[in-house]
Amino acid sequence: MLALRSVFNFSEVANTLTLAAVPLADTVVGNLLTSWFVGFIAGFLVSIPVGPINVTIINEGARRGFMWAFLIGLGAVHMEAIYCALSFAGLTTFFDSKVVKTAMELFSFNLMLWLGLKYLRMHAVESTSPSADKVEEKLHPHSAFMTGFVRVLGNPGVLMMWLTLAATFTSHDWVDPNWGSKGLCIAGVGMGASLWFLMLSYLVSMRKKGFSTRTLLRMSKISGAVLLIAAAFIGVKIVKNLYEYHKLRNGG
Repeated sequence: MLALRSVFNFSEVANTLTLAAVPLADTVVGNLLTSWFVGFIAGFLVSIPVGPINVTIINEGARRGFMWAFLIGLGAVHMEAIYCALSFAGLTTFFDSKVVKTAMELFSFNLMLWLGLKYLRMHAVESTSPSADKVEEKLHPHSAFMTGFVRVLGNPGVLMMWLTLAATFTSHDWVDPNWGSKGLCIAGVGMGASLWFLMLSYLVSMRKKGFSTRTLLRMSKISGAVLLIAAAFIGVKIVKNLYEYHKLRNGG
C-alpha cells in the first residue's frame, strides 16, 4: 500500500514537472528557431547588394563554371561567419544597461534607413575594394575558396556591418545572450548567405555570361527596399516602446 502511494505521488510530481516543462521547452525552442531564422534572413539579404564578391562570382562563374563561382561564395561565407561570431563575442556584456539597449535600437533604425536609401539610390556597381585589394596582394590567394575568404577579410566594412547587426539582434531580443542562441544565429547567417551564392553561381553558370549593370543595380534596389521595410518595423517598435514608457511614467 505504501509502495502504491509512493508511485502515485511520484506520478503526480512527474505530471506536474511535465506540464511545467512543456511551455518552457516551447519557449526555448521558439527562441532558438527565431535566432536561426533571423540569422538566415540577414545572411541572405546582406549578400544580395552588388559588391566585390558578387561581381567576382558573376565574372568567374561565367568564365570558369558553377563550382568555381560557388567556392568563392563559400569562402566569403566562412569569413562573414567569423566576423559575425566576433561581433557577438564583443557584445557579451554590452547590453546590461537599458539605456545602451535603447540607444542601439535607435542606432539600428538609422542604419537600416541609411543602407536602404543608399542601395535604392545606387547608380554604379562597386566591383573592387581598395583595402581588400591590398590584403589580396599580400596573401596571394590561389584557390576560389581563399579568393572569397580574403576579399571579405580585407573589407573592414563587413565587420562594422556585423557589429551593428549583432547589436540590432541583441537589442531587440531576437537573439538571446547565450552562445546556444548566438551559435544558431551564426549558423543561419552562413546558410542564408550560402543559399544566395548558390543561386547566383547557378544562374551565372547556366547563362554562360554575366549580368548587365542594369540588372545588378535592380538587385541592389530590391535589397534596399527590404531594408527600408525592416527600418519601418524597427521604427514602429521604438515608437511603441516610447509610448508605453510615457504611459507608465504618467501613471497609466
